[in-house]
Amino acid sequence: MPDKFHLVDRGILVFAIWSVFGFLGLGLFLEGMTRDVWWLAAVGVGVVVLAFVGHIIVNGIFDTGFTPGETALGIGIYGLLGLMFVVGALQGGMTIADFYAGLTFFGVLGAGFLAYLFTRHGLRGAFSRFHVHRDGLHGKGAQ
Repeated sequence: MPDKFHLVDRGILVFAIWSVFGFLGLGLFLEGMTRDVWWLAAVGVGVVVLAFVGHIIVNGIFDTGFTPGETALGIGIYGLLGLMFVVGALQGGMTIADFYAGLTFFGVLGAGFLAYLFTRHGLRGAFSRFHVHRDGLHGKGAQ
């Protein structure tokens, strides 16, 4: 278990990574959407992926995983953005470049999430994180 000073260092590193790469990626993504330039939005998605990879590297260095707050924030933002994308698409004011940019964003982040689960827990372990057996047991206890 890391001491509290290492957790503070980890928190500062994670904050710095997301402050720089997360906001830069978001800015590029939004600029691509504003100008209807798919490749610019895709570059923004790539920069957000770099922030996610940087976060995973920091977790590996400090031998920790994502905190429950980080997990909740990430899933909450992903869900909120997904809802906004669906509402925007249903309203019909979205250009084809905006539509493809949104699909790229959600597709890449969804694939990245699955890749993280598979590499961190293996195929069986990732499935066991979500699968509920009839007897109510989860994970390794459910045989």
